[in-house]
Amino acid sequence: MLMAHPAVLKDLIEQYETLQTLHAERGTEETRRRMEDVAYTLCVSTGTRDIDSAFLAARRRLDSAVPAQDGTLLTT
Repeated sequence: MLMAHPAVLKDLIEQYETLQTLHAERGTEETRRRMEDVAYTLCVSTGTRDIDSAFLAARRRLDSAVPAQDGTLLTT
């Protein structure tokens, strides 16, 4: 299985969390749709079927990543 780069996973997690906060505050249809899109992408990127599993898999992958000299994350 192809694995998403840690930076991509980090960005998807941040996007989802931001959208989740916005949806809780405003509850717009657009925010909900965007949140579903990001959740789907995160699931596909981690090979999972639900957002909770996707978060666990992404965080595990990020925990195993090491910072490169340029500040990006590399997997071990």
